[in-house]
Amino acid sequence: MDKLEGYYFSALFSGCFLLSSILFSKITRQQRDPYMDESFHIPQAQLYCQGHFNQWDPMITTLPGLYLASVGMVKPAAWLFGWSDSVACSSGMLRFINLLFSLGNLYMIYLILSKINCKNKVSSFKKILSTLTLYAFPTLYFFTFLYYTDTGSTFFVLFAYLMCLYGNHKSASLLGLCAFFFRQTNIIWIIFCAGNVISEKLTEAWKTHLKKRDENPSAKGSVSEAVKALVFLFQYCLSVRNIIMLVQLTWPYITLVLGFFVFLSFNGGIVVGDKTSHEACLNFPQLFYFLGFTLIFSFSHLFSPQKLKEFIKSVWKQPLIYMALAGISVILIWKFTYVHKYLLADNRHYTFYVWRKIFQRHELVKHLLVPGYLFAAWSFADSLKGKSIFWLLMFYSCLLAAMVPQKLLEFRYFIVPYIIFRLNIPIPSVPKILLELALYVTINVFSFYLFLHKTFQWPDNEQVQRFMW
Repeated sequence: MDKLEGYYFSALFSGCFLLSSILFSKITRQQRDPYMDESFHIPQAQLYCQGHFNQWDPMITTLPGLYLASVGMVKPAAWLFGWSDSVACSSGMLRFINLLFSLGNLYMIYLILSKINCKNKVSSFKKILSTLTLYAFPTLYFFTFLYYTDTGSTFFVLFAYLMCLYGNHKSASLLGLCAFFFRQTNIIWIIFCAGNVISEKLTEAWKTHLKKRDENPSAKGSVSEAVKALVFLFQYCLSVRNIIMLVQLTWPYITLVLGFFVFLSFNGGIVVGDKTSHEACLNFPQLFYFLGFTLIFSFSHLFSPQKLKEFIKSVWKQPLIYMALAGISVILIWKFTYVHKYLLADNRHYTFYVWRKIFQRHELVKHLLVPGYLFAAWSFADSLKGKSIFWLLMFYSCLLAAMVPQKLLEFRYFIVPYIIFRLNIPIPSVPKILLELALYVTINVFSFYLFLHKTFQWPDNEQVQRFMW
């Protein structure tokens, strides 16, 4: 970064740390005891602080990456400052680990935006403003202040992605291992990193193939382009030489994926601990929920009167395709909608009210939303039209793998795919970014106000309950 941009970023970093620290202090004073999933995470981390690495809470479903990272940070600090274990591993100190991870996310977002847009003439102000906006992304920012796995998990995924973009694939795979230890489903985003490497090589070979045949590439994102690309991909993979070259390029990621399959065989599934509450299924509507979520949170980029006109034109030109997509969507919603028991039972989460106020209002509501899902999907794909066809095939495959097996509708599961999507669309105009930032700030203010000031109690429980994501 140049000198002026360095000043901008330093001011941003310092301002975010100061504001987040003030908010952190407020939340920690109001909610001193572990809350929600913290009641599992904090005692487990405290056991690790005491050196009891062989004790494990069977209700925890993720690997111990968060606890190991926490001990690795608080123990040296305790030794340096003379803190006791009760201070170093208190709820407040453990939550502070996530505040540090969130600042790491801020830096990773900035570096990735700079790398992806290095060939474009993007002003320093737009990059800094985009970084601030993504840092304030409500679903991620909220969990900065609680001892959950989301902030650290996102940090290691973004760090691995950054190293991948710079071609440091061994480092990316080691960081991917850290991400996997925070959340097992992050293996999908390690495959995404490998897919970045493969898509670059395939794009180069595709351009050479078209040049030799003296063909012009089809329209970006068109069905004919996708079909031709898939045929080319099949032919490309028939060559042993090509496969060997791709393996040589991606072997650090392949090693990690093979290790994942070993883990699956020994563990008997992707979830550790309470497997019964986190069973995989073909919940295809999860993809529709994610697209709707993305349309709302990126509305300044994905929705406009002009985009709506273009979508209607696209439907008018290809009515049979859209009718087929609508029919398939209705069938998927009809046959593959799953409702997790947690979604219906826990009124502390926003998803409880989304499901109750929208989807449970009438049996037909979930089908009537199909036109909105189609527009969201079209706008989502349109915003990525600058990417190569092979990058798109790779990203959409990872998105399906991340979304569809999840039975529980949980907005936290949308964090990583949303951030990766948002990083890869062109940086929009300043007014659009400001509009997005205004939305994020408004939602954050509302969320923290509810969490801090609109507490309630269950009839059979004396503990104070709070609304949260």
